[in-house]
Amino acid sequence: MNHRTAVRSTALGYPRIGSDRELKRALEAHWAGRLDAAGLERAAAAVRAEMLDDLSVLDQVPTGVFSYYDHVLDAAFAVDAVAPRHRRGDRLASYFAAARGDDAAAPLEMTKWFDTNYHYLVPEIGPATAFAPRPEKAVAEFLEARERGLDARPVLVGPASLLLLAKAAEGAPADFRPFDRLGDLVEVYVELLAALARAGAGLVQLDEPALCADRTPAELEAVAAAYRRLVAEAEILVAGGYGPFGESLPVLLESGVEGIALDLVRGRSDLEALASLDVSRETFIVAGVVDGRNIWRTDLADAAADIEAVKALTDRVGVASSSSLLHVPVDLAPETRSEE
Repeated sequence: MNHRTAVRSTALGYPRIGSDRELKRALEAHWAGRLDAAGLERAAAAVRAEMLDDLSVLDQVPTGVFSYYDHVLDAAFAVDAVAPRHRRGDRLASYFAAARGDDAAAPLEMTKWFDTNYHYLVPEIGPATAFAPRPEKAVAEFLEARERGLDARPVLVGPASLLLLAKAAEGAPADFRPFDRLGDLVEVYVELLAALARAGAGLVQLDEPALCADRTPAELEAVAAAYRRLVAEAEILVAGGYGPFGESLPVLLESGVEGIALDLVRGRSDLEALASLDVSRETFIVAGVVDGRNIWRTDLADAAADIEAVKALTDRVGVASSSSLLHVPVDLAPETRSEE
């Protein structure tokens, strides 16, 4: 082991409904008209505080991973990619119109989040979608952590994945793909990153799980250009979380990203690929050795071996979950009670 190697603990994301499903109950009360928007925000703030309490044992904590409904919907709202039929008088009403629908409009479609039981809301993006930065949520949640004295890392769904997971808006030309708008969207992400930097953020995590699937050469070329633009504005940690990056791995590393978070539970081939790449010893490599998608204990011997393998490649090592922990409960005790 290189004597300069520093190992830092973190997580890529965290459960967001509360240890006893407090957010779920608050949302149901709000939708039923028994809890106003201010009361809902108070309940949400309490859940976020609990999240930060739990995460505070880590060297660096993820922020922006709280959600009222869905993190992909949050990402769409962060760039103002809101379908016209869902725009209401205030942002929260627009958000829930997109998530659940109302008397005036159907909600966004839901579909499976990769090979998990989670379902996400599919953004609708067309040639005329007017992207604009809406950094308020990301900045506010980052500052909540900073006010507690925590080393905080904002998390956003990355621009490539946001578009690859979206669908063409109604009325778009037959040959249009949301990914065609990557260049436009990246410029809005530059503004989001600038807002986070003004708030004091250093490293920012961009989640790109769609890059863990096979991508075409043209897509990879567009991703390379996008990340060359983004790294000129901020220090970026790219996370996958749902298998190996595969051919996307060298593309991301060559773009100059600050770090890469690897799923070493379902994507160990990336570790082998790294050994054959010219990786700078200053690259921050996060070893995702704790399964983020189930409740079973980690095999510590296997995890330690993977961490040692990463240490051989870089002087900056992170240890984390393989994916966001949104797939697991905070505490098994309430889950056990609910089954009795």
